[in-house]
Amino acid sequence: MNDEFNKKLNQLVSDFMNSYQKKECIIPQYYGPLPNRDEVIDITKSLRQLLFPGYFGKLSFEDETTEYHIGDMLISVHRKLSDQISSALMHQLVKSQESDGKLTGETIKTKANKIVEEFLGKLPMIREYLATDVQAAFDGDPAAESKEEIIFSYPGIFAISIYRIAHELYLLSVPLIPRIMSEYAHNITGIDIHPGATIGKRFFIDHGTGVVIGETTTIGDNVKIYQGVTLGALSTRGGQTLRGVKRHPTLEDGVTVYSGASILGGETVIGADAVIASNAFITKSIPDGTKVIVKSPELLLKGKEQTI
Repeated sequence: MNDEFNKKLNQLVSDFMNSYQKKECIIPQYYGPLPNRDEVIDITKSLRQLLFPGYFGKLSFEDETTEYHIGDMLISVHRKLSDQISSALMHQLVKSQESDGKLTGETIKTKANKIVEEFLGKLPMIREYLATDVQAAFDGDPAAESKEEIIFSYPGIFAISIYRIAHELYLLSVPLIPRIMSEYAHNITGIDIHPGATIGKRFFIDHGTGVVIGETTTIGDNVKIYQGVTLGALSTRGGQTLRGVKRHPTLEDGVTVYSGASILGGETVIGADAVIASNAFITKSIPDGTKVIVKSPELLLKGKEQTI
């Protein structure tokens, strides 16, 4: 490298360092280390191995070492997840400027360990819920050859399994990590489920691409939705002032929502066993058992004197 390049390089380094001093330039290290996104994704993959043994990774029930492998994986997940939660909690604490000087890295680590222990205790329950989701997918899709096919390949099950993991961490008030997990699933499947949503058993997302389920959505049991469905807010212009307010709809038990439908608003309730047709736009509550049908649009055939 010549002297001219070195001079420009030194100036560029100086410019970066000056930029890093400005809070508005999004420099997370100002508040302390963040969780490692790649590590969080690896933990998520390990958790899916525990939830679906024999399908992903090396964990199976084919030999006498199964208990050893389960224990080994749980120890590994405990250690790695505790480290990531510790970073997330410390970052949140420093950023909020609520530290009273008594909290230390050691107390944060103790808190993280307790959270992980409580979370790991939820895994058998998550497996039970996922078993109902897989069954719902099999029962609801005539193209499904087997439950194995569904677990291996259906994007809806992939997204739901990660949602159910992230949701339990969300309920334990873990910052950052639940959303990292849910966005990992979103990136792969095109299905965006906020970890704060509340979703019952036997939930089936068919096809799935473009599905959006907002943070304060409540979904009952035996609900089925198709690709392109949005369960969203009427407006987010209020920004952070709307935090904690129910902004997204409620779908009661047995609801079916077909592709492209949008159901919006925190006061909107879709009653039990209602059916919402494709491309419907709903901002008001629908009674139990109602079928909402969108009137077919008039199609004009260019160059012809007829309509369809």
